[in-house]
Order: sequence, then structure tokens, then C-alpha cells
Amino acid sequence: MNSRYEIIIYWSATDGCFLAEVPELAGCMADGHTYQAALENVQLVIDEWLETASLLQRPIPEPRGRLMFA
Repeated sequence: MNSRYEIIIYWSATDGCFLAEVPELAGCMADGHTYQAALENVQLVIDEWLETASLLQRPIPEPRGRLMFA
């Protein structure tokens, strides 16, 4: 698993679950009924995202670590 990318996890009352987003990988997100499930699911999605980008020969961004939002 590739866990070097920043993951943002938050509760979504609308969806009734936790959502996990990876800001550096466009469209990369997952959900889960618990915080831990969302984290486990998004780690799988990160691996799939990277594998797909590699197969399609698309650029893969280097992890930047903690992102700062203003």
C-alpha cells in the first residue's frame, strides 16, 4: 500500500458515512461506515489509482506530504 499521500477523512451526514479524499490524486476517494474502514478503503483506492495511471502512462504526482490550505 502507498500511504505517502495526504488523506483527509471526515464525516458526511448526507452520506451517513466517513469520506476519505486524497487531494493530490484527482478523483481519488473512498468511504466507510467507520473512520478505520474509510482509511482502509482509500488505501486500496490509492493503489488502484496509481496502477491505472501507470497502465495508461499518465503522470503520477510525487507525494508532497502535508498540504497547507488557506
